[in-house]
Amino acid sequence: MKDTSHTGQPVIEARGLNLTFQTGDGPVHALKDVDLTINKGDFVSFIGPSGCGKTTFLRCIAALEHPTGGTLTVNGLSPDEARKTRAYGYVFQAAGLYPWRTIAGNVKLPLEIMGFSKADQEDRVRKVLELVELSGFGGKFPWQLSGGMQQRASIARALAFDADILLMDEPFGALDEIVRDRLNEELLKLWARTSKTIGFVTHSIPEAVYLSTKIVVMSPRPGRITDVIDSPLPKDRPLEIRDSPEFIEIAHRVREGLRAGHLDD
Repeated sequence: MKDTSHTGQPVIEARGLNLTFQTGDGPVHALKDVDLTINKGDFVSFIGPSGCGKTTFLRCIAALEHPTGGTLTVNGLSPDEARKTRAYGYVFQAAGLYPWRTIAGNVKLPLEIMGFSKADQEDRVRKVLELVELSGFGGKFPWQLSGGMQQRASIARALAFDADILLMDEPFGALDEIVRDRLNEELLKLWARTSKTIGFVTHSIPEAVYLSTKIVVMSPRPGRITDVIDSPLPKDRPLEIRDSPEFIEIAHRVREGLRAGHLDD
């Protein structure tokens, strides 16, 4: 299914994107004929069952996987070229913090690798820890923080070098619902403050609908887009918006898209 929205400035564009893995049991079609445009400042959630290509598509954007057909550009460049320009930060499912480094030390790591000056490193770490509401925790070690706080530190690390694109692969999937709700609220505030373009993988319909300006519904075997939903919800979204008729209507359309994808198998 094609995505035809072209408002704003395209940041990520996929056209006829295919990715086939060769395995001992034969080829696996991870992505098939994916057409998608993500514009500057969009918050795009990818939702679908396991094996539908959500994470694979995110990894293609980040040049961690390489398509076997079609085209994919990030800021008009190939994903490999975009990686060299530090176009994006990536947040994985697990926080992935080094236990022997403090929180500030973990956030600082990409800045050290990229050769930022010591003064710039300190300034950036202070700013991003403030952004994710972890001021005062820079000297702590990961084991001294809750799971939710560790994930916020992981987000801070991805934001440290100020990439315009933030790619997030189920960052809150392992957290309990109360913590997840709070981090969803905080992520929306952070997005409003920074105007980043965000690609977000989730299995949760309420999370996808609550966070996104655009929801991409995917189905497995082979991984493809079954629906692209532009959200009519306002940018300012208290948690209570989840009880509104508009929210429930979008959630219903996502559910129908997921069901249709299974029926097509």
